Amino acid sequence: MSTTGERFERAVAIMERLRAPGGCPWDREQTFDSIKPYTLEETYEVLDAIDNRDWQELAGELGDLLLQVLFYSEMAKEQGSFSIDDVLDRLVKKLVDRHPHVFGDVKADTSAEVKRNWEALKVEERKKRLGENASAENASASEKVGHSILAGISSSMPSLLEAQKLSFRAAQVGFDWPDVEGLFAKLDEEMSELREHLREFPAPGPRSEARGVAGSGRQTVPEDLRVRLEDEVGDLFFVLVNIARYLSVDPESALRKTNRKFRRRFQWMEERLHEKGTSAEKASMDELESLWQQAKQQEKTA
Repeated sequence: MSTTGERFERAVAIMERLRAPGGCPWDREQTFDSIKPYTLEETYEVLDAIDNRDWQELAGELGDLLLQVLFYSEMAKEQGSFSIDDVLDRLVKKLVDRHPHVFGDVKADTSAEVKRNWEALKVEERKKRLGENASAENASASEKVGHSILAGISSSMPSLLEAQKLSFRAAQVGFDWPDVEGLFAKLDEEMSELREHLREFPAPGPRSEARGVAGSGRQTVPEDLRVRLEDEVGDLFFVLVNIARYLSVDPESALRKTNRKFRRRFQWMEERLHEKGTSAEKASMDELESLWQQAKQQEKTA
């Protein structure tokens, strides 16, 4: 029976063989940039398996995600940047350094205390990295940006997650609403501002473009108004993310669950319509609304 270490070393060796001369043509052609979409895809498949509580599937998806780590590490080793050993060393050091209540003499009896210690340690790590990179006197413009409390938050992550992290970092230095009621007031304010801009919307006002021939219902909106509406909708999303943060709710998970709920209910409606020999496209809005209410009710009694 192979040990965990032997299994891991075999996976690393297989990845090295695939990238070596005479290995897999597709694997040899890949670059850091070409692999990025697969990393994102595999991450979402891990989340799907967890949401579905499909533990057998999760084991496979985690393997696919680990493959991404091995792939990047092998490419980095080829160009002399780092290796899988460096990845593991960094991981081990970070785990030990960020758990002084386990590996040191720091006291933390609750998860809240652990989280506070964790965030404080990350702040110190950022300061240390900045100190190693450049002094404040001769830092370049990009390095000076690195001194921001928001440094290190990637703008490539999903926008809901980015908003959550940005607002959390800002709250750490006191830039936050005093209570959740302040957030609801801000939500009302943003709604009012959006409605104010909608007064300039061309007649007959906003309407869905979904029904009818594709593109036939598209309304012409002045570009400056479109930009303002986009800003206001973005502000609404940002406030909602902050409300989720106040309630200790992960906005990405919350929206994913709502998406699944909508999909489940809508497909139930489609099944009922199919049984009647018709479809959603042919049904009236009244019929669709009635079926939607039935879909909600049957979930409550299931």
